[in-house]
Amino acid sequence: MAGIDLSRRGLLLTVAAGGATLVAGRQAMAQMVFEDNPFQLGVAAGDPLPDGFVIWTRLAPRPLEPDHGMPSQPVAVSWEVATEQGFGDSVVQKGDTVARPELGHAVHVEVGGLEPGRPYFYRFTAGRERSGTGRAKTTPVVGSALAAVKFGVLGCQAYESGHYTAHRKIAGEDLDFIYCYGDYIYEGRGNRVYGGLEPRENLRTHIGGEVYTVTDYRQRYAQYKMDTDLQASHASAAWFTVWDDHEIDNNWVSDLDQDGTDPQIFALRQAAAMQAYYEHMPLRKSSFPRGSAMQLYRRAQYGNLLDLNLLDTRQFRTDQPCQDRFNSGCDGINDRTAQVLGEAQEAWLLNNLDRSEATWKVLAQQIMVMDLDRNPGEDYGVNTDSWAGYRVPRERLLRHIRDRRIANTVVLTGDEHQNYAGELYLDGRNPEGAPIATEFVSTSISSGGDGQDQRPDQAQFLSANPQLKFRNSQRGYVICDVTPERWQTEFKVLDQIQDRNGVLTTRETLAVEAGDARLTAA
Repeated sequence: MAGIDLSRRGLLLTVAAGGATLVAGRQAMAQMVFEDNPFQLGVAAGDPLPDGFVIWTRLAPRPLEPDHGMPSQPVAVSWEVATEQGFGDSVVQKGDTVARPELGHAVHVEVGGLEPGRPYFYRFTAGRERSGTGRAKTTPVVGSALAAVKFGVLGCQAYESGHYTAHRKIAGEDLDFIYCYGDYIYEGRGNRVYGGLEPRENLRTHIGGEVYTVTDYRQRYAQYKMDTDLQASHASAAWFTVWDDHEIDNNWVSDLDQDGTDPQIFALRQAAAMQAYYEHMPLRKSSFPRGSAMQLYRRAQYGNLLDLNLLDTRQFRTDQPCQDRFNSGCDGINDRTAQVLGEAQEAWLLNNLDRSEATWKVLAQQIMVMDLDRNPGEDYGVNTDSWAGYRVPRERLLRHIRDRRIANTVVLTGDEHQNYAGELYLDGRNPEGAPIATEFVSTSISSGGDGQDQRPDQAQFLSANPQLKFRNSQRGYVICDVTPERWQTEFKVLDQIQDRNGVLTTRETLAVEAGDARLTAA
């Protein structure tokens, strides 16, 4: 074994054309020499705290192959965090971690010991290879006086529907964090043709069929994460991530899918999807999956200005009423036993709202709370996969906010592939008195294709829903600029996503003054 350096944890693993492996002992780690760049999926940071954040990467020199170009062995990875982008003498934290084959060679480092309320830079090294550099900000000290917070809201990024121009654009914003509301991947098979009302050829195509196994989900995440615009978005700011449905299967709730699969069988798919989700998101160990269960609801605090309640509206929800038909109504929407958050999460949320001393209380979640009339001029219809399909838990939440006089509550939502802004009442069909809270719904990054500024039914839709103040159907993201006196939301939209040169504009800017949930033009 002359000439082989075993000083780093007792092992050097060399991957050449033939894939040679040298092992020294049961506990040995593998240090690698790569033929291909192992950091092709980029880097990311998430779940910031006053003293640090999670930094993430996944070693995948051949990302789309079943073994992602890695051996079935643990591999040593080094990391650094610095105050300056050039690193050098500005490195303040560094260490070693392990990329394990059980987790697809993903790493999640929970960095601590940093200063609050400031930006840092981070990177990884594996063997002789170095990753790109990411940037993330720690949060301010909890309860400290804070002048402003600026953050982004995005999600619904169907790979086949168009380019991720919005991700490249949001990477250019100087944000404290980004909230991703879900639908990070889509689970369906590859389709050359989009089969909507206006059939068109998809710009990009999913590799493979519908995803079911851990290997399937890993490949799908890899295909998405190889997009350089998405990588730029991750590298620009720390993310808070939660899922919606497509990370597992369309419109799933609890242990149920749309196809009526035996819940025990569906649990196997859930377990595979949850493992892959954890492997690809900058999440803390507290969110480590346990079979077909995963702890995603959690809280983040920004000084005395913002309490962010990140919710999970899929895992604990009862089955959608009306056979999950859109634009429908049935007795099931009044089911008194229905749940959206589940008893434990709902109690946790209400307790947070009751005890919060922050100026603004945020529900960062997935499905629309506004109970809009989806059939203007016809029988009243609701989106049964939204809170409107669950009237009892919806009223319970809003009544609690109203009766406890929990001021400055803002709901951030996705899922709809449209921009909406509106005011929340116990009964949207009868919006009397002062609104209880405000809701901003962010459109998709790409899902739905280019979209349009206004749908043909725009005037009728707004007339039938007076609590709704804005609606737009283009692609883009939302920027929230929050101060103690005012919450301002900008709806950023692209003219098209069929090529990467879409033009970004601010379609609308709306504001909420502290102490008054009414929406006003900014």
